[in-house]
Parts: sequence; C-alpha cells; structure tokens
Amino acid sequence: MSSRSQVITCKGAICWGIGEGVKLEEIQVDPPKAFKVRVKMLCASLCHTDILRTQGLKSPMFPLAPGHEGVGVVESIGEEVTNLKVGDIVIPIYIGECEECENCVSEETNMCMRYPFMENGLMPDGTSRISVRGQKVCHVFNCSTWCEYMVSDENYLMKVDPSIDLAHASFISCGFSTGFGAAWKTAQVQSGSSLVVFSLGAVGLGAISGAKMMGATKIIGIDINEKKKKKGEAFGMTHFINPKDYSHKPSSQLVKDLTSGLGVDYSFECAGVASLLNQALESTKVGKGKAIAIGVGTEELVKINWFGLFGRTLKGSIFGGLKPKSDLSFLAAKCKNKDLPLDELQTHEIPLTEISKAFELSKQEGCIKVIIKM
Repeated sequence: MSSRSQVITCKGAICWGIGEGVKLEEIQVDPPKAFKVRVKMLCASLCHTDILRTQGLKSPMFPLAPGHEGVGVVESIGEEVTNLKVGDIVIPIYIGECEECENCVSEETNMCMRYPFMENGLMPDGTSRISVRGQKVCHVFNCSTWCEYMVSDENYLMKVDPSIDLAHASFISCGFSTGFGAAWKTAQVQSGSSLVVFSLGAVGLGAISGAKMMGATKIIGIDINEKKKKKGEAFGMTHFINPKDYSHKPSSQLVKDLTSGLGVDYSFECAGVASLLNQALESTKVGKGKAIAIGVGTEELVKINWFGLFGRTLKGSIFGGLKPKSDLSFLAAKCKNKDLPLDELQTHEIPLTEISKAFELSKQEGCIKVIIKM
C-alpha cells in the first residue's frame, strides 16, 4: 500500500467544548481524496482566532482541531492534485485564488468565489479527514495545524521556498500577513500619509510594516501594554500612545493631538474590540479618512457613531485583501530574504506535547507569538 492509501495515527490538539481549551489526543488522519493533500506539520503558531474558535465563535463546532497558522511538508497527495508534489514545503491559506472568477479578476477584492473562505469546519467537499475516538473532527477554516498530520484542499495551500525560516513561514500564513496586507492592499496607504494602528499584536505589527513599505511618514501605534512600544518601533512605528497614561481622553483625541487636530489619513483596528471601531473611525480626517476593521471579536453586532461616518469610510478586511497567488508570494519572498524583522514576533516556543500551555502563555504581557514545534 502506498502512504496515500493509509490512515495515519498521530497526536493532535483537540477542543471538546466551549471554554475547555485543548488536549493532546491520539487522532486518525485519513488519506487524501481527490484534490486533497496530506501534510506533515513541522511547526505552527497560535492566532487569537483559534482561541475564539474554542470559545464557540462563530458557531460552536466540536470536537474541534484548532490551528490555522503553520508550515509543513507534503506527505502524500490525492488524485487530480497538479500544483503540489510530495516533499514540497507549504503553508495553509484560508482563501483560495482561482484567477478566473469575477472577484479574482477584479482589483477590488481577494474573496475568491470558487475557493471561498470556509466557515463550516469542513473542507470544500463537505468532509473532514480527521477523527478522534470514532468522532469526526471539525477544522478551523480548511486546516488543523496543531496536529502532527493534517489534510487540506490543494487550493488552500501555498508552496514556499524550502530554505524559509519555519517560524516566519508560520507567521505569514495568517496574522502578520493580514495586517501587512491591510495597509498594502485594503487601504492602499499613500506615500507621505499618516495613520494609526490600534493594538500591536502580530496583526498590528504587520500593518505597521506594510505602512512603512508604502511610504507612510507618521505611523502611530496604540496599545495599553507598554512593552509593545519597542516591538512597534522595530517594525517602523514613529509614535506610541498608551491610553492608560491619558485616562481623561479618548484615543481618537490623543491621535488628533499628535496631528495638529486633524486626525490621520488611515486607521487600523486590529483588536476586534467593538468600542475601538468608533475610536478608529473618529481618529481619521473629517471628509476623507479611512478606517479598516481587521480584528475579529466576540460581538457580532457593534454600534457605530453615525456622525463619525460623515465623509469617512469604514471598511472590513479579510486576510488583508491579499490574494494568495498574486500577493502572498511577494511577502513570502521578503520573509525568505529576511527583509522583515519577524524574529521580533516570536516570544515563546513550546512542543506540541505542551499545547495546553499555549493559551495561558498568550495572556502574558510580553507575548506576541507562540511557536508550536512538532
């Protein structure tokens, strides 16, 4: 029997219910079907979205195998797979790019209609290829990177150079790229412009880095964690605001104080905190400011100040507006060439056997990214 036809028994992180965290379990990973690829994971990282998924966002689906950031090597391929081969190094992506549908040929969006953003915990063919204790397991988007092996559709994997730093490859599979792309593609930041980034995690630092590349000259970072100041500066931040130091003023006013009362050209809300959306919007210039909502939070409905919208634009962003084939390869090349200070993102590293510690580590004041080694 070829490896393509065999079930693999291995270890994987499983969440059994809302708020239960994750436990390392023995799982079975089925062979890849047509258009599917089985990947041996090399390392993964923790994204805030994975935490939210274990808390039941957007709809509770359990048992759940979290993890959507990572990098691995192709172990076997199913029939009809044409773009990848055994031995390729790949990262998961949660939006495909067919290059043919109305959205793909448009410059307006990265939301492919043929290979869309998957939210049902299954692959495009409606199946899961992972089981635990006889139960089928739900994926996060189209993958489960906190497992020693996983299966994904070939259209949701991207080949990267084998010499790439593994941790860096994991970072660009979601969080950092989402922020970077939001500045580059969603907002299309103009040279010489000003902007503010709310929350300096991996997404926010990515937005700072993308804005720097685009030529922004005033890049303000806002975070209640003073330790984020040095991180922001490493990626190109020019000014830092800790709202705790100015409890009598809203953040939007603090931004205006730094911009002669005008506000900034662009703002990026990266925390997924509903109340910050209005602050982000009102931080921008009257009549032409753009606020980009990137962060994912627990509240499905938010209140927006109607008067704050006058003349301004509030826009959502998914994966930073990046198209995997057209745009992410550019970022992967910068990553490989060490053009970005991605070492600054990694603050903790644990083996998969200690995966239960990951959520607690993410709460530590100095944490940006937790790397999970297989």
